[in-house]
Amino acid sequence: MILKGSQRSGAVRLAAHLLNDQDSDHVQVTELRGFVARDLEGAFREAHAISKDTRCSQFLFSLSLNPPLEAEVSEEAFRKAADDAGQRLGLQDQPRALIFHEKEGRRHAHVVWSRINADSLKAINLPFYKTRLRDLAKELYLEHGWDLPQGLQTHGGKNPFNFTLAEWQQAKRQGVDPREICPPSAPLGHLI
Repeated sequence: MILKGSQRSGAVRLAAHLLNDQDSDHVQVTELRGFVARDLEGAFREAHAISKDTRCSQFLFSLSLNPPLEAEVSEEAFRKAADDAGQRLGLQDQPRALIFHEKEGRRHAHVVWSRINADSLKAINLPFYKTRLRDLAKELYLEHGWDLPQGLQTHGGKNPFNFTLAEWQQAKRQGVDPREICPPSAPLGHLI
């Protein structure tokens, strides 16, 4: 699954976007966990109200979960991916909403967490969230046996015969042409 996340504000706009059934054939709010409100807009307004006691302007974290086009993914697999993402980002105990969209037979999901810890009234910091989501996405592709997209392949699909800047500079310092050394990923000092 491709996982794309972002820190957000704009609670009402986000709720309207996620509930927009004009662009999707089917929209289903499957879960509202940890909110007092029982509707999506109310839940996001609640998160916004709590954020007012903090200096955090981007009080929501929105994550889209997009499986490959040909994949049939169960609701349970989406939930597990959402749980895993929440765990890796430190949002596992935060209020969240889970929304499913279906368009032209293709199903994907959105998860939105409140970033504000209601007890401490502090925003949960999300360092390296893109890296963590990328690593989880790769694990999900491998777990389900889907073909990895080029961007998730080792080294981002780069040519394995390319040298890093450090390898190139080390070879030049030693008076060696790095293109004549094989394999390029091994430390150059060990090959000479």
